[in-house]
Amino acid sequence: MKKLNNRRKSIINQITDFDIKLIRLFKTVVECGSYTAAEPVLGITKSAISLQMSDLEKRLNMKLCHRGRGGITLTDEGEAVLESADILLASIEQFRNDVNQINNELRGELNIALVNNLVTQPHMKITRALKHIRKMSEKININITMSMPVDIEKGLIDGRFHVGAFPTNNKSNNFDYRALYSENYFLYCSHEHPFFSESDQEIERLKHTNAVITRHRMSPEVSDLYQQLKCTATASDHEGIAFLILTGTYIGFLPQHYADYWCAKGQMRPLFPEVFNFSSDISLVTKSRLKHNQIINKFIELIE
Repeated sequence: MKKLNNRRKSIINQITDFDIKLIRLFKTVVECGSYTAAEPVLGITKSAISLQMSDLEKRLNMKLCHRGRGGITLTDEGEAVLESADILLASIEQFRNDVNQINNELRGELNIALVNNLVTQPHMKITRALKHIRKMSEKININITMSMPVDIEKGLIDGRFHVGAFPTNNKSNNFDYRALYSENYFLYCSHEHPFFSESDQEIERLKHTNAVITRHRMSPEVSDLYQQLKCTATASDHEGIAFLILTGTYIGFLPQHYADYWCAKGQMRPLFPEVFNFSSDISLVTKSRLKHNQIINKFIELIE
């Protein structure tokens, strides 16, 4: 959490239901990026959002954000309050789920964080599990967030996410891992790249060809493969890598199930698949040493 200046502030003696309502509104506005985008989500007007944001700032005695043409920008204090709000709201939800579990009722939130492009995985374990758990109770609210592995790990630690699914090449003692499936990766070029139509290729030429590298953590095996390439661009996810490959200027690694779409259309093909390939294990990840509620236990059970 950010360190704030030491100027004297008023002390909050009690958190009321109204305070929690305002904090939820603040979090929604931040997630939407602007008052305008938050209107349909919150079901109230911009002027009403503005009034309630001002009310929260007065109650906390601090400026949380600045409004501009491009949306809102959080102050340092706003970022710190947002971090605390995430923890507070996650704790409230955990309490509600625990009480519902005592009453033996499947009711509450299931917050899942996934890396991009898992939807094209042919196994569809997550999709089937979500379908079945929703049938168990209409009082289960499923919330899916697409994010980077490092952000998913952070969300699992602070309680914003109940479960995550992402590549687990480097495991941590902070989490429990359940294998979902393995993704096979190959090195691809697009139909506009000079390599696409060449039948006789020399592997040495790859060292002089622009390649895109992922920003994710990688195993030593994968790192060794990238070291044989001329990496001149980076991308945060598979979609970004695909964008650069399709320019015809870059080559890059993609999961086979994801690249199959363009390969079937004759717009991509793998290069030296017998050499430039690796597999990556996707796991269902939860925070270790944490007692799960019934909803999460049922979801994990359906996955397994």
